[in-house]
Amino acid sequence: MPFLNERILGGLWGAAVGDALGVPVEFLSREELGGNPVKDMRGFGTHNQPPGTWSDDTSLMLCTVESLLGGFDTTDLGQRFVAWQGQGHWTAQGEPFDINLATCDALLRIEAGTPPELAGGTDELSNGTGSLMRVLPIALWRAESPMEDLLDAVHRAASLTHRHPRAVMAGGYYALLLRSLHAGLPPFEAYRKAGMEFRRSYGHGQWADQLAHFHRLLTGDLPQLPEEEIRSGGHTLHTLEAGLWCLLNTRRYTECVLRAVNLGDDTDTTGAVAGGLAGVHYGLKEVPAHWREQLARQDEMAGLFARFAESLEKMP
Repeated sequence: MPFLNERILGGLWGAAVGDALGVPVEFLSREELGGNPVKDMRGFGTHNQPPGTWSDDTSLMLCTVESLLGGFDTTDLGQRFVAWQGQGHWTAQGEPFDINLATCDALLRIEAGTPPELAGGTDELSNGTGSLMRVLPIALWRAESPMEDLLDAVHRAASLTHRHPRAVMAGGYYALLLRSLHAGLPPFEAYRKAGMEFRRSYGHGQWADQLAHFHRLLTGDLPQLPEEEIRSGGHTLHTLEAGLWCLLNTRRYTECVLRAVNLGDDTDTTGAVAGGLAGVHYGLKEVPAHWREQLARQDEMAGLFARFAESLEKMP
């Protein structure tokens, strides 16, 4: 298998595994997990789901992968998201659970006829992780395109559920970071390059007044921060920082994703974001097969991921 495919498949499986590791302990505090840390795939816990169950993070990522097989079409993407919420499409166990309010409201608007790219909320409460957690397939799909095309696709896809500039920009940063890792840059170099590209892309116009919120990401000092300064709640910037901090402070996929989950609170999304980064960097072979094999619907996921990777190989 060409190593490019290793990175693509590593990112997709890596995100799904990170999500599933985090589901049983979502909302537990860092202190609680410190006494009983996640070391392997667990079941039940917070949401009373069997081991290997993934959340909305992976469901919406899978919907995005499936949609991209036919090209980038936000109307199609929105309808797949609506089918997930209303009909259980690409859910782990047949029905969605733990849907955040901003995503729920946006999908109801799409179902009622709102154009999908106008459906996401724009208020401060629309800075959750509901768009960040599904950026990875778009970043992989546009990894070798001009940066402007990559960011345009990310912005449009994010807007289906989250249109606040900060949430859109967080998705842009994550995509730039994934693009550099996909190209083979080591994590710290990818971090520095993503920061420079982010400043260049967002330091003007409608984005400029939001740039200060990304200060911790842009100083270059994020990996030196102590763990107690890393927040892991449900805010898009906290999750982005936490996932990247875990990548920069670990040396293996397993170490990265377990570090992320054991930060506590929004464990599934922090695990998914960190797992996507680490999966792209280390490749599929470093995402433990015994974890992948425990995932719900893993045979169907394997087929979908293989078709996606093949479609990217055929792109001009």
